[in-house]
Amino acid sequence: MLVFWKQRLVMLAVPKTGTSAYAVALADQASMVVNDPPELKHAPVYRYNRFFRPMFEKVGGEDLELLAVIREPVSWLGSWYRYRQRGFLEGKRTSTRGMSFDAFCRAYASDDRPPFANVGSQAKFVEPRPNGVSVSHLFKYENQAGLLAFLEQRLGCTIDLPRENVSPHRGDLELSADTRALLHDYCAEDFATWERAR
Repeated sequence: MLVFWKQRLVMLAVPKTGTSAYAVALADQASMVVNDPPELKHAPVYRYNRFFRPMFEKVGGEDLELLAVIREPVSWLGSWYRYRQRGFLEGKRTSTRGMSFDAFCRAYASDDRPPFANVGSQAKFVEPRPNGVSVSHLFKYENQAGLLAFLEQRLGCTIDLPRENVSPHRGDLELSADTRALLHDYCAEDFATWERAR
């Protein structure tokens, strides 16, 4: 999470949407960089609302706007699948080594997700709160040009974006027609949220 106090902007770090690169590029511009623990670095709207918002409002941050990036849901799952093939996870319950992407997606869309497929939901991450706290600026991961233009204009700087935390290009991301249809049904809220983003 990046907080730009003077510019009245908080960039939430939705996992697997390239936010690590923005954290590296914009650390010097930010008033606050939350890198650890992961539960705070990747605080969704509900956690921001519960922990960060009250603190910020006590010191004049009532008008902070939230920005988030979300990724096309199948591509997002593909990034998780590849990330969890990394060697340091081998032998752990969260590893996807030796498994097809199709099997991973079917496990994700099951009622009882195994640990390797328990990666959350982007729609839940950005879900508005009953008190009105919501994401003001929601960008598609696929619209990096639009996101960069917005941030450069808002922050008044030029951004040189590095490649950070990129999942290895290991593992075929082919899906059967049945699995793709299952995901579109199971992740309907995620697809709808992604479609609404700019």
